[in-house]
Amino acid sequence: MGNQAECSKNIIVNPNFDKGLQGWSASYGSTLSICDLNSIVGCRPCNGKHYVSASKRSQSWQGVEQNLTVSVKPNVKYKVSAIVRISAPWELEADILATLKLEGPNSYMQLGRVKASKKEWVKLQGTLLVRKVPENVIFYLEGPPPGVDLLVDSVQIKPEDHLDEGPSTKSQVQDRAFPDVDAVKVVHNSSFEDGLQHWSGRFCKISLCEVMHNPVIRPCKGRYFAVVSNRTASWQGIQQELTGRLEANISYDVNAEVRIRGKISTAEVLATLLIKKKHSEEKYITLGRVEASTEDWVCLQGRFILPSLPDQAITYLEGPAPGIDILVDSFSVCPTPHPKPSPPPTYEDPKFGVNILQNSNLLRGLDHWYGLGSCSVELGFGAPKVSPPSARDSLQCQTAFSGKYILTTGRKFTWEGPAQTITKSIQLFLPYQVSAWVRVGEGGSGVQKVNVALSIDGQWVTGGEVYAAVNSWKEVAGSFRLENEPKEVMVYVQGPSPQVDLMVANLQILPVDRTSRMNALKSQTEKVRKRDVLIELQSPSEPLSSVTVEVKQTKNSFPIGSCINRYSLDNQDYVDFFLKHFNYTVFENELKWQWNEPSQGTYNYADADALCDFCSSHDIPVRGHCIFWEVEHNVQTWLKNLSKNDLAMAVQNRVVDLVSRYYGQFQHYDVNNEMLHGNFYTSKLGPEIIPHMFQLTHQFDPSAVLFVNDYHVEDGRDADSSPEEYILQIQNLLSQGALVGGIGLQGHSNVPIGAILCQTLDKLSVLGLPIWLTEVDVSSSNEFVRADDLEVVLREAYGHPEVEGIILWGFWEGCMSRDKAHLVNCDKTLTEAGKRFIDLKEEWMSNFVGNSDAQGQIQFRGFYGSYTVTVHTSSGVVEEQFELIKGDDPLIVKIGI
Repeated sequence: MGNQAECSKNIIVNPNFDKGLQGWSASYGSTLSICDLNSIVGCRPCNGKHYVSASKRSQSWQGVEQNLTVSVKPNVKYKVSAIVRISAPWELEADILATLKLEGPNSYMQLGRVKASKKEWVKLQGTLLVRKVPENVIFYLEGPPPGVDLLVDSVQIKPEDHLDEGPSTKSQVQDRAFPDVDAVKVVHNSSFEDGLQHWSGRFCKISLCEVMHNPVIRPCKGRYFAVVSNRTASWQGIQQELTGRLEANISYDVNAEVRIRGKISTAEVLATLLIKKKHSEEKYITLGRVEASTEDWVCLQGRFILPSLPDQAITYLEGPAPGIDILVDSFSVCPTPHPKPSPPPTYEDPKFGVNILQNSNLLRGLDHWYGLGSCSVELGFGAPKVSPPSARDSLQCQTAFSGKYILTTGRKFTWEGPAQTITKSIQLFLPYQVSAWVRVGEGGSGVQKVNVALSIDGQWVTGGEVYAAVNSWKEVAGSFRLENEPKEVMVYVQGPSPQVDLMVANLQILPVDRTSRMNALKSQTEKVRKRDVLIELQSPSEPLSSVTVEVKQTKNSFPIGSCINRYSLDNQDYVDFFLKHFNYTVFENELKWQWNEPSQGTYNYADADALCDFCSSHDIPVRGHCIFWEVEHNVQTWLKNLSKNDLAMAVQNRVVDLVSRYYGQFQHYDVNNEMLHGNFYTSKLGPEIIPHMFQLTHQFDPSAVLFVNDYHVEDGRDADSSPEEYILQIQNLLSQGALVGGIGLQGHSNVPIGAILCQTLDKLSVLGLPIWLTEVDVSSSNEFVRADDLEVVLREAYGHPEVEGIILWGFWEGCMSRDKAHLVNCDKTLTEAGKRFIDLKEEWMSNFVGNSDAQGQIQFRGFYGSYTVTVHTSSGVVEEQFELIKGDDPLIVKIGI
């Protein structure tokens, strides 16, 4: 009992000031006084009868303190909480900080902070942990500007395993979470409490600024920040060598509090890692980036994994233009925490295929509906009485609709339209399909964008978008999913220009049952990806009946690949997984123009050359991605500054240089990436430049199939990249002589719905061109949901007869551009999505064992690809190989025994 009481007690002496100032003292010259309910007008004690006031403060770091040297234990994690406020003759808010001073040698540890005012008590929270107790441990509260009194009602520091709720306020408390202070820190002196020790300037000046030295800019968390000045190049900044502190195949999180100072208001700040290896070039890895300002501190965040250990590693901050100072409050690199994966989500009576909206058919007038904003809603008649096509497979039962619609008039803003609150109807992690008929009234200039949107605690999420016209109803098809518990969810329809009337009919939000569609897709796959095989045994002497025949598929010929990058090839585990599970590839960045020629006349083909050599040595076919990129923010600055004639010459040289260099090495080329989402080259050189790009590429490598490639075509989220818009673009290019030979759907899916993806593939099939999913990834914080999403995309694509290949946009943790999308953890274990992927690959392999009939024949149906047949006869074993290619008639394989 004694040990338990000792472990659970508050280590602060006199925490509520019931014994006056016993145990407490003024830090650095301030004056302490005990107050009661009559001491300060409007300020009553929060929990007890007294509170303390630290006044006559001439520095922001002055306050109230207590010596904890004999109380705090090493390697014990404590929870810190304090009830605080301020008192001042004027209205303001000020940060109050809980700080720990460790003496011998001196260092400071910030435990927590909170923004306080004179209006009410607030709760400051944080954690405390020391690995080794130094000569002295001083806890103190500080922070408000000079002249502002710091008030403390109570303080509690207790071991975390024995906590009660701690002191509380009678008003709403502002809580703030802080990172665990016992995290393994790769960066030394990350908060500059030891001055500039371990830090240096990268060809520039660095200096230390303390809170008392700069009344204009205060540190974000502690007492100090670093200033990087005298910068004459954008890559100059503050740096620290990390050699020997990093491990291979470990995920690291990067966090830095930064701001800028200078003649501009904002600038991008980057965290970069420079790694060096013997006998190889230096590599620069961007760890994270953020738009920093002169007004406030912002948090730069990132994550990285090293595939192999470098001989030297240096991290630094860079980015703003010369002459702009970088201010750094803290800069940390710590191993990424890996919590245990969440279990599969459970749903409470989800009622798959049943609309969660109330009165969608409008049989009860406008019950449950209202106009968002100042618009008016009323009933109209003449809407379609059938469900939109994409929803028909998802509906539990087909019913006729009333023909009524909601007419929205008096719209003053684009976001105004009919709305309904659906908070209580939403279940987390459940995929929802959105479907509606929409139409617009007179008054706009041509077609109008209409968007089914969701407001989730004030944050806007799209559920589907389409261009709507005056004279016809258009289908909106989309999807969404919530992964965090919301306070309020509202669905509404928006988009047209102000004063344009909006009509909405049969709006449905359907929970989607993916299982039933999966079974149908398996049957479809049997038809489009398999062929009958008849094996005929032949022998002049051996009996032909009842001979055991084993059929083993050694390779599925359908292309299922992944993007790779040069950097990841240094990880042998990554390489082994790639070679085992993928048969096609594309380079993530190494063939893009900004990679090959970042500045005019400066070329980098070394990484692409190395990747080509790797693929050639392993007989892996490659897509070429991409020659050009139509989206302006992906175009190099030097290209943007060229004249029209010089830009046209640069385009010509780009094709000649790239395509000639890699003649015959790429099966496909994405000629001009994402033309539905950009117009850089067409705006500079005219629309005829795009056909010219295709023709020129074909001229220098006639063997390559030339693709268009774009995103959001397959999910209904963007009216500008709908299947209809894509078809029009491709038809227009073909009519101008562009040699378009394939259609690329990127497949960066948010909440894939099989029926919507299938409908897109069906629409694009009218062009008669091969379709590839070129950049597939799915993302969810729940690994089982991620696995379901991936299975939806893979089964829909593999089961569709016009799809000729699937490329994933990565698979390894830390080597993907999208978070929570990986199949393989950096420790080589599989996520649930990785397990599902391998299960599907195994499902799409045909293996068979049987006995021949009296005629020596045996028949099976198998996936296209390579096979080995082993025949066990009385005189021995006969083995043969054959290729099963697409065909209508059974393939006859004759084997002599």
